[in-house]
Amino acid sequence: MNTPIQSRTSPAPLNGVALVICNCPDTATAERLAHGLIENRLAACVNRLSPVLSIYRWDGRVETAEEYPLHIKTTVDACPQLLAWLVAHHPYDVPEIIVLPVTDGLPAYLAWVHNEVNA
Repeated sequence: MNTPIQSRTSPAPLNGVALVICNCPDTATAERLAHGLIENRLAACVNRLSPVLSIYRWDGRVETAEEYPLHIKTTVDACPQLLAWLVAHHPYDVPEIIVLPVTDGLPAYLAWVHNEVNA
């Protein structure tokens, strides 16, 4: 599977940490995915946020849905595996999975992310 993170042409952030955003249809799915990512050491921390109202076009229709965002802290190196795992375990046909590079942060926290994901 060729993911966008594998095909990017820009260099990885200097600290090698990424924030992945993924919306889920309900709390049970959000918590199941969060626990799976942590248990598989694909993420150091996952925040399940309060529900949001998503408005989007799908199959030619405007849809409205309540979704539960996850903020997933991981390493750039782990992103290909993390994305593949999310796609395999997410109930949506095309889940929202967005990878944002972390450009700076508390050095001790960034080191902790690396230690938890690479352990």
